[in-house]
Amino acid sequence: MRTIKKERKMIRILHVVTYMGRGGLETMLMNYYRALDRSQFQFDFLTHRIEKHEYDDEILSLGGKIYHISRLNPFSVSYKKELLEFLKKHPEYKIIHVHQDCLSSVILKRAKQCNIPVRIAHSHSSSQDKNLKYLIKLWYKRWIPKYATQLLACGKEAGDWMFEGQSYQVLNNAIDAKKYKYDLKIREKMRQQLQISGDTKVIGHVGRFSEPKNHSFLIDIFQCIHEENKNTKLLLVGDGELYNQIHEKVKKYGLEEAVIFTGVRADVTDLMQAMDVFLFPSLYEGLPLTLIEAQAAGLPCIISDKVPIECAITNLVQQVSLNSDKKKWASVVLETTCERKEMYLEICEAGFDIRKNVCKLQEMYVRLLENNV
Repeated sequence: MRTIKKERKMIRILHVVTYMGRGGLETMLMNYYRALDRSQFQFDFLTHRIEKHEYDDEILSLGGKIYHISRLNPFSVSYKKELLEFLKKHPEYKIIHVHQDCLSSVILKRAKQCNIPVRIAHSHSSSQDKNLKYLIKLWYKRWIPKYATQLLACGKEAGDWMFEGQSYQVLNNAIDAKKYKYDLKIREKMRQQLQISGDTKVIGHVGRFSEPKNHSFLIDIFQCIHEENKNTKLLLVGDGELYNQIHEKVKKYGLEEAVIFTGVRADVTDLMQAMDVFLFPSLYEGLPLTLIEAQAAGLPCIISDKVPIECAITNLVQQVSLNSDKKKWASVVLETTCERKEMYLEICEAGFDIRKNVCKLQEMYVRLLENNV
């Protein structure tokens, strides 16, 4: 007698985010979402902004749902009430996966009150800006293990910092490595679009214009680079609250013709083909997705000593201390040569291709449900 395999009911996971724009965290989530077995799993998103963002249309096209609530304010009684009411209205979610940094405990506490059995806190950063909000975040950070049933981190430093001795699992910021294979035709096409001549050395950066990315120092470095070698350009991909400030600094230095601001782009894979060096002098990071992408594209990467060295999954990464002056950074960049080569196998062997990682994530969701329901 033939046994009929019982089909598993669709598992819907509620991801709690700020919004689904083209940031590193959000792009990582979309990498997993695209690779997901959507006959068995589905991602939905609870966001804290009402505006439409770059990934919204794609999410809807993949069958996902997007919900909006007020901005996260840990002191707001009305916010907590709104969140609680939302979760009570949606008992279909047995897994909540929270990406709200130290304030994840605020959401996880309400999820526990609503008896959501699987509550995941995901750390994407290894530090914070040292300001008044930092002290508030430290307070809320300590409560995460009390309300979470699973702790995840993008890397060891991010996990150690967020969870302070508690047991956690690392989920790599994986990418579709095949998309980043070096292609001379794409390089020539992109450089033509950007009006960059064939022998110009292009220093690239991809990241939100925010304090941690250290754009101001990046411009200082490039000023030194350009003084030494006029046949250089800086390609800045992204947007953010400091965009106008950095734009003004570029004008102040008289570098308008040498610095290209692309804004937020959907074709980062192609833009990386046009670069020769990837410059990343961040003040702090978790394990930045863009550095995995840059290595997959075969780009030599110059990073600060505040970026976790675990992101160096190939021999293309070189660290420079943030205590070093801009001239030292500039000399390292100028001395770095770019001989693009195929990196697909190295990325896969390092464990950062999306195909294996999405299987691990799916298995984790199933295991957590079986153990907690």
